[in-house]
Amino acid sequence: MESVGTLPPDALNRAVIEIEKHVSSAGWDQPAQLFALVPTEELLRAEPQLAAQLGADDASQPLTPVAQGELPGGLEDDNLADALGRIEWPDGVAGCALAIERIVLPASAEAGLSNVESDSQLAQLAGSDPRRHEVRMVAAVLRDGGRFGAVRLREHDEDSAVLAGADLVPTLCEVLSLTFEPSVGSRPADGPGVDGMSDDEEKRR
Repeated sequence: MESVGTLPPDALNRAVIEIEKHVSSAGWDQPAQLFALVPTEELLRAEPQLAAQLGADDASQPLTPVAQGELPGGLEDDNLADALGRIEWPDGVAGCALAIERIVLPASAEAGLSNVESDSQLAQLAGSDPRRHEVRMVAAVLRDGGRFGAVRLREHDEDSAVLAGADLVPTLCEVLSLTFEPSVGSRPADGPGVDGMSDDEEKRR
């Protein structure tokens, strides 16, 4: 596998922007989506047919996002941490990314929800709060610790308004980074690696 250290410094940033634009092209109210990030150079060498199917181009995108199939337990809020915790990525995967929609509230609104015990009730109250903001977050990490994220607000649904940065979605990045810890992951993700990709995998472009 191509070493993460040999990737261009902006490889992760470019992958996140590509994923964010791709997911956003399908509109809102989508389920969470998980991607393996595979070095394009290695993909072209090891799996040329799959690389062609995914439209992989090392010159424009050093990391190729490969959409993952449905995970056991799903990627819904209640099961997200458990689902990610069961993943152990193959060696051919240099990083991973998660796109997920969330409702965020200002600090003044969150203070009034501190006594809510049920997650379902909390979601209902947050979803009906007029001060809410609906956002889509894309978080991505590399094996070497690199992190990057992007956030799109539904009320400002324009590419030019997307926020991006290394410290933008730290909590999601922290959870994703655990999937590269040998002691945490126990189940290889279905076919994201160069040495174990399935033919039905499809990059969501």
